[in-house]
Amino acid sequence: MFTGLIREIGEVVNSDKNILKVKSSLKPKLGDSIAINGVCLTVISLWKEGFWVETADETRAIIPKEKLLGKVHLEPAMKIEDRFEGHIVQGHIDAIGKIKNISKGENGVAFEILVDDSKMTYIVPKGSIAIDGVSLTVNWSQKNSFGVTIIPHTFENTLFHTYKIGTLLNIETDLFARYIEHILFSKKAQQKNKNLSWKEIDFISLSF
Repeated sequence: MFTGLIREIGEVVNSDKNILKVKSSLKPKLGDSIAINGVCLTVISLWKEGFWVETADETRAIIPKEKLLGKVHLEPAMKIEDRFEGHIVQGHIDAIGKIKNISKGENGVAFEILVDDSKMTYIVPKGSIAIDGVSLTVNWSQKNSFGVTIIPHTFENTLFHTYKIGTLLNIETDLFARYIEHILFSKKAQQKNKNLSWKEIDFISLSF
């Protein structure tokens, strides 16, 4: 579990199939979880300037290649004794966004982000969202886009200051919105047909 608060800007210096070599001052242990641009990955080896992580086939199929290359946001998994900040982030990317518009204001930079309209159910105004692993609040949402405002501190201390119109983004929608939607879906399915198929049962159980 993560909080969406970036601890360091690291660098993926090499990518060989499913293995990423990451340069970082973080000192994880073997088997630790690290969120790289919001993607939860496992440390499989260490070197003097960082560590290696392994990506699954499904991750590589979903995540744009450029999101796991070059400069990246890093966050170690949260410890039980840690102070809880940000919001609950799993490191499970469920949508890819694309920057449609960027506008600077007095107290921050506003981003309009396009996503598939099937994901808008989980993107709630004033709700939480993680973008490239950064915990943010949704300002507004409509059919296939939503807006966030990045405060100056976050803008300057993350990779957001390098992003441009057209930049692709890893999106993790709100955990609770997804859970509630699945609960309502399962109840509706049960009311419609009390004899659920094994496929439906597996789908519901795996969602949790």
